[in-house]
Order: sequence, then C-alpha cells, then structure tokens
Amino acid sequence: MINPQAAAHFRRLGTLTIFAVYFVILVGGIVRASGAGMGCPDWPTCFGQWVPPTDESQLPANYQQIYAERGYENTQFNPVKTWTEYTNRLVGVTIGFLILLTAWSSRIYLKTDKTIFYLAVSVFLLVGFQGWLGSIVVASNLKPVMITLHMLLALFIVALLIYTIARSQREIIALMDVRALPDKFKTVLIAAMILTLLQVAMGTQVREAVDFIAHDHAYIDRQYWRDDFPLIFYVHRSFSSIILFTNLWLVWKIVRSVDKKSLLRTVGLSLAALVIIAIIAGVSLDRLSMPPIAQPIHLLMANLIFGVQFFLYSCLNYASVRR
Repeated sequence: MINPQAAAHFRRLGTLTIFAVYFVILVGGIVRASGAGMGCPDWPTCFGQWVPPTDESQLPANYQQIYAERGYENTQFNPVKTWTEYTNRLVGVTIGFLILLTAWSSRIYLKTDKTIFYLAVSVFLLVGFQGWLGSIVVASNLKPVMITLHMLLALFIVALLIYTIARSQREIIALMDVRALPDKFKTVLIAAMILTLLQVAMGTQVREAVDFIAHDHAYIDRQYWRDDFPLIFYVHRSFSSIILFTNLWLVWKIVRSVDKKSLLRTVGLSLAALVIIAIIAGVSLDRLSMPPIAQPIHLLMANLIFGVQFFLYSCLNYASVRR
C-alpha cells in the first residue's frame, strides 16, 4: 500500500516537472525566434567559459578566427543572444535535476507498480539524451532537421511524463464519472491527437522554411518574409480550422456531459483556450509580419494542446471502468 503523502508528493513533483519542461520549450522557442541559437557557439561551455562574458572585450581579440576554424563562420558576440541561449541551457539543467528527483521519488511504486518506476527512469535517460541532442544541434550549426528532432523529443518526453503521473494516480482518476460521454468520444479524441501531431509536423516544416527565409533576409524586413512562404504554410494554415472544430466538439461534449466540478471539465475548457490562443498566434504570424513574440507562443500552445489531449486520453482509459 502506497503512503498517500508520498504519492501526493510524487504527483506534485511530477506535475512541476511537466510545467518546467513546457517552460524550457517556451524558452527554446524564444531562442529560435530571436536567432539566439548560436549565441553560444560551443557546448557545454559558452565562448569557452562556464559563465559567458558580458562584453566582447572579455574575449580573445581573434575569437572570430578561432571559431571560424572550428566551423562556425561569422561568429559575432552579442550579449543579449549569448545570455538568452545560456539561460536556455540553465533551464535545461534545472529540468534535469527535477527529472532526477521525479525518478527518485517514483521508487515508492517498486512494490505496487514497477512500470511507474521504469517510466520515470526512462524519462530521466531521455532527458540526458535530449541534452546530448542539444549539443549536436549546436555542433550542426543549427541545422533545421536537428532542431525539429530536438523539439519532437521534448514533446515525447512530456507525453511520457503525463502518462507516468496519470498511471500513478489511476485510482483517483477511476472515480471520474465519464458515463455520459458519447461512445465515439475516445475515437474522436484519438483522431484529434493524430491531427495535432500532423499539424505540428507541418508546423516544423514551415518553421524550417522560415529559418531559411529569415537567413536570406538577414533577419530583417519581416514584412517581406511572407512572400517566400512555401505551399506547406498554406496547408498548415487551412488545417487549423479542422483542428479548431474537432477540439471544440470534444470540449462541447465534456461541458455537456460531466459535472461542473470535475477535473475533466477544467481540462476541457483549458483545451479550448489553448487552441484559440494557438490560432490567434498563428494568424498574427501570418498577418503581422512574423512578430518574434508570437513564434514561441504558437509553438508552446501546440505542445500544450497535445499534452492536454493526451492527458484526457489517459483519464478516459483509467476512468473507463465506470462506463
């Protein structure tokens, strides 16, 4: 029998870790949107220092030549970009410690559900791999494909964390009354998750194209970037209407079918808000000359949407005994 206080501690720690991972996704989006990815051209140090410089005078006079010989041409120290990227790395390290604490706390389930422990440890190992992949992203000089893989792995890590926490709380989740939901609700939810993943995949392709367009425009004249958008951008934009109506149907069914005090209702309304915010951010990218602040928000909302959908799916699986 699990100690209720220990179980609650694991749930709180795991939930904090999930939010922290989303925060690092936001920070990573800011890094990418601001072009600060190469603010630190080396890894794990930054300009050869564990604490990066604040002024170019703190670097060797020939530092540009040094990094050019390492394959990083046109390296130019920019304190804002350097510290933006360095902050991203610090947040990533913090995530590592939180994941480690979550894995350690999961040992209480070794006697009752070893899968929870193995899942938590797997997440810890994946975060370590994610850190290594981050170094490869830097070494590849921000190759778009590597950046996309880095983001998709973060999405998978969050999903695994959500499942781990939901599994650890399945006895509580089983008390949720979902009998009033239509039989096809879970099928539509699965379809919504697949649609979200497709939308994210298209979004990463658009993002890669924008990276090249931004480079060609020297990261200025944003009002002209839209002229060079590829066809996938317009497919991605139109696809958002399907995402919107599918998720609104899910939310509508939740609001009509579950108790007002139910966690599912809160989660459902949150899903609707996230989809709407994501679409507004996407429209602003399209119509307002790609404002930098909208890019990380759009990325974060997409990740949150899938996370909320996956949590709903996990809840339905454990609450299905009441059907």
